[in-house]
Amino acid sequence: MIDRSETSRWETFFDHHAPKYNDEVFTRNTAFEIDFLIDELGLPEGSAILDVGCGAGRHSVGLAKRGYLLTGVDLSNGMLAEARKAAEAAGVTLELIHADATHMAFDRQFDAAICLCEGAFGLLGQRDHPLTHDMEILRRIHDALKPGAKLILGALNGAEKIRRYKNEDVRAGKFDPLTLVETFTMEYETPDGRKSVDLRERGYIASELMLMMKLTGFDVKNVWGSTAGNWRRDLLDLDEIEMMLIAVREP
Repeated sequence: MIDRSETSRWETFFDHHAPKYNDEVFTRNTAFEIDFLIDELGLPEGSAILDVGCGAGRHSVGLAKRGYLLTGVDLSNGMLAEARKAAEAAGVTLELIHADATHMAFDRQFDAAICLCEGAFGLLGQRDHPLTHDMEILRRIHDALKPGAKLILGALNGAEKIRRYKNEDVRAGKFDPLTLVETFTMEYETPDGRKSVDLRERGYIASELMLMMKLTGFDVKNVWGSTAGNWRRDLLDLDEIEMMLIAVREP
């Protein structure tokens, strides 16, 4: 269960957005992404993989179809409902857990973890501290992994945000250059009509994120430019929305 005194605005948004998530353009390369993950993880079938911020389950379902044991964690019951539908349609079984990634805990350890496409990481509630929220997610993932297990993490590229925003945006409260936190409004449909919610998300400079991972017990092996729908093993472009880090839990 969610361990929060109030419902997260991200939870509200994703609960309503869930039925439309798989219509997003970036979901069209899911089959390629599954092949990419399997190749990068290098694990035998039957290995246990943790999907943090699993959303509608497109990666969890794809990996389960290839013989892996998937546990998905997500803040949104709406997203988890879509994941259950997708798993049933694909004829696979997923373990799905409704939880805030900063509070997730397990009585076992996994062979690998993925946290992709802004799955929990970088998505801040109104009261979340931008310097500690994601550190706690990394600690929780670390504790959930076996020593030597891999983590594939997607994070928003702070350089892209710096290049996109202007001084007047900083003064207007749209972007904080000290924490690389962006504040914006998203709209969503409800049975009572169209509504909007103010959201916060955090970007990273790669060196900062590498240090955070080191402090939480990970050894970063690679950092690539990998915006959703365009994953690749290549340098991070300054204007790219996302980066991907490949890391190993240290003993």
